[in-house]
Amino acid sequence: RLQARAVPDRAWEREWLRDFHAMRFGERLWITPRHESPPDAGAAIVRLDPGLAFGTGTHATTAMCLTWLDQAPLRESVVVDYGCGSGVLAIAALKLGARAAYAFDIDPQALIAARENAADNQVGERLTVCGDARELPSGCDILMANILASTLIELREGLARLPRAGGRWLLSGILSAQESEVTNAFCQWCDISRFARLDGWVALHGV
Repeated sequence: RLQARAVPDRAWEREWLRDFHAMRFGERLWITPRHESPPDAGAAIVRLDPGLAFGTGTHATTAMCLTWLDQAPLRESVVVDYGCGSGVLAIAALKLGARAAYAFDIDPQALIAARENAADNQVGERLTVCGDARELPSGCDILMANILASTLIELREGLARLPRAGGRWLLSGILSAQESEVTNAFCQWCDISRFARLDGWVALHGV
């Protein structure tokens, strides 16, 4: 049976935040809403309000990337977050020891959220937000791209120009059935393999 009833108008795009609570990834990293504190005060903490952008850690693709970052060699590294959404990956990298990060997205709402979240986490001076991929530096130590598999493949040549020789790659947003296709698309530039699989998604890492 279907029933209809009138409900008061609300900011519906923010209603889901009621269920966004502190989450731990790996050993050191916590992602929390701005109003909440994690139980481990000595951890690397990213306080986050995604606004209208994607990326809190609740989705499997972001969760795998955050878990990878927790154990990655980040100290003094330069990181590129391609398709940054809320900026959560770039900010987490800075909190875990990266020297500088560049966050790129084509969505203006994502750029707003990334800047605001960086400022809230006191890493705004080390995060450069880019609305044009041509603003990204080549020779980064770590390239992260958590976007759709088809987009990763389409942009592969441009992405391949960003990491330095010996740099690390982290690719996500890939369904399990698409793993081979993405691996084959990038294997000419790096040694690439699966890092994790979660809820039907995979994350690939390479050097």
